Amino acid sequence: MSDQPVPILMYHSVATAPNEATRALSVAPAAFGEQMALLADLKFTPVTTSDLARSWRESGPLPERPVLITFDDGYEGVHRHALPVLARHGFASTLFVSTGWIRGAHDTGGGLDTMLDWQQVRDLVDAGVEIGGHSHTHPQLDQLPDDALWFELLRCKEIIADELGARPVSFAYPYGYSSRRVRRIVREAGFGQSLAVGNALARRRQGPYALQRVTVRRTTGVEEFERLVQGRAIARTFARDRALTKGYAVVRRARQVRRKAIRSRV
Repeated sequence: MSDQPVPILMYHSVATAPNEATRALSVAPAAFGEQMALLADLKFTPVTTSDLARSWRESGPLPERPVLITFDDGYEGVHRHALPVLARHGFASTLFVSTGWIRGAHDTGGGLDTMLDWQQVRDLVDAGVEIGGHSHTHPQLDQLPDDALWFELLRCKEIIADELGARPVSFAYPYGYSSRRVRRIVREAGFGQSLAVGNALARRRQGPYALQRVTVRRTTGVEEFERLVQGRAIARTFARDRALTKGYAVVRRARQVRRKAIRSRV
């Protein structure tokens, strides 16, 4: 049973002039084009999130050099800048939308920059992009009580189904945060697989609800990008991020314990 490592690339905004809220995780259109051209030159074959999970679940075949191209949140630049590049190369991708951030009837006003509208999301579907869930309002899911967590998942799923005519089967955790409880409820809500962050290559043994991704930032140069997709020096590249994540995890666990104690007294 193969445990071939697969790079899952995590993008957010693709923009010429991002605002301060999205700048660090935004990629310039020219850089995105260069990165996609490199994937083509290196003979990578992009697949969707559901394709990868299905292959690993059923022990089915994958291309010789699979890669996943994923976008979180639902920024307008995915349609304006990324889609033409993806179409030119014939690349598959997955967009994870926070439904309350997409412009239109369900907009909660929380979007961090110019967001897609639902017609643009439908354009992406027509171009072969898989649409996955990313919650409704983009909260830290592991900090929510069960009823709020269920709302975030089911409302997201319901809106996508209503707007696109098909239920999403893939999910990505906002901020990459999850827990055993969150992963269980994501599964019970009907999602077949879910992506975290982790900044490591994805492997089958991680399980379908904790597949790790590699962050692509505005500062990611083409040489670093090549190292990341080939699985070289990832640990060194993200060493500081991992140290900060571990420290913050302690704080977050303490917050959860405190919240549970407060709720038990109410």
